[in-house]
Amino acid sequence: MIARTRLLSAAAVVVLAAVGGAAYANRAAASVDARPSVVIGDGQRIVGIDLSTFLSANDPQRQMIAFAYERVEHAYYKPVADEMLVNGEAKALTEFLKTKKVAAPNVPHSMATGDRSHDLSILESTLTSVQKRYATVAPRDIFTQVAVSGMLGGLGDPYTTYLSPQEINGLDEQLHGGDFAGIGVYIVQDKKSGAILVDPIDGNPAIKAGVRPGDMIIAVDGKSTAGLKIDAVEREIRGPAGTIVSLTMKRPKTAAPVTVQVVRAQIHVPSVKAKVEDGIEYVRLADFGSNSAQEVRDAFLDGKRHNVHGYILDLRYNGGGLLDAAVDISSLFIPQGTIVSTIDRAGNRDVRSATGDAIGTTPLVILVNRYTASASEITAGAVQDYGVGTILGETTFGKGVVQSLYTLPDKGALKITTARYVTPKGRDIQHKGIVPDIIVTQRVDLPILDTPADKQLAAAKKIIESKKDV
Repeated sequence: MIARTRLLSAAAVVVLAAVGGAAYANRAAASVDARPSVVIGDGQRIVGIDLSTFLSANDPQRQMIAFAYERVEHAYYKPVADEMLVNGEAKALTEFLKTKKVAAPNVPHSMATGDRSHDLSILESTLTSVQKRYATVAPRDIFTQVAVSGMLGGLGDPYTTYLSPQEINGLDEQLHGGDFAGIGVYIVQDKKSGAILVDPIDGNPAIKAGVRPGDMIIAVDGKSTAGLKIDAVEREIRGPAGTIVSLTMKRPKTAAPVTVQVVRAQIHVPSVKAKVEDGIEYVRLADFGSNSAQEVRDAFLDGKRHNVHGYILDLRYNGGGLLDAAVDISSLFIPQGTIVSTIDRAGNRDVRSATGDAIGTTPLVILVNRYTASASEITAGAVQDYGVGTILGETTFGKGVVQSLYTLPDKGALKITTARYVTPKGRDIQHKGIVPDIIVTQRVDLPILDTPADKQLAAAKKIIESKKDV
């Protein structure tokens, strides 16, 4: 699988590029106030859950465990067996100690009973025991982060995870367009080879310095990228604005490596890349961020001003983003009716309807592939259900669940799957994806997008041309 980010940002963004769909906007920090309550990801307060029984105000490490336990128990989209959390914590702490060269780690492992007070006590006491026994191995807060990650990992849900403060900052950057010091590239890592590929963004330092689409970074400031994860490469490339980073790269069909010097600058990355060509408005959307709906709207309205005779929205490699953005973008094409419905553990259904902002973009073709996921699938599914556009490409990723974020005392966050979603016609696409109206296969190769070798884009243009005089 290939992971990509719209920004050169933190590891959490890489994960989310494959999962997307966070119910993220308007999140509030979890807190305990005069009226005990839980604050959920969309800002709604569920009053009356007394956390004081579980929280130790003098121990932020225990607070982390208690917050995580309560959020999972009340917000996760499926019923939770406490044994999953208890086993997950013990397993994660054991594996962490092994990575620290601890022989035969001694991690307590008690059986959960289903009694909430008792099982939370087990989770807390397991962490406390490990923190005391192995105090010289790692700081207390690191053990806490491992324990929380393990609890969530015990659910077996790849989308329910702990995000460190650094990772949540990276997510903020992605969904709000950047504003960081870097070089201005999209970044891709091939999971099989580990190769780091870049796609420079117009008008930014990297492309000005000679970085080309498809270049593979093999060293940063002389340090090899072999074996490094994408977040580690990001840390090497980033730095204060005005400083220089040296990139050594291999290029397709070029034997000798090429080294370029790039001056870092403050970067703000739009989510849209748009152009009018041959009377067609082509819009490539990188993710569903807080500004994406307006950027897509502006691009399509520019096409209307140029009297184009067709529109293409490219959602290939788009891993999703904000639920609100998916609704707003879908509403550009769908005048009225349901866009998506989310369904929580209790079966409560939240119907999100078109906003009434349709701008009339016909004929419309939406390009998708196996890395089109989450919020992208919401838009593709809604357009397909209403028949207001043609979906072309390959079957999408198949992520039909939504996550909410809950801020923790350490300024990190829990990302928890809180609902599943269905399309306007009630289709559940989890693990199934959206099958395009027209299937056109193409090799997985990000740099060929919007080039003469892009068969899917060529097919989309043919569809629009065929309807030109209809």
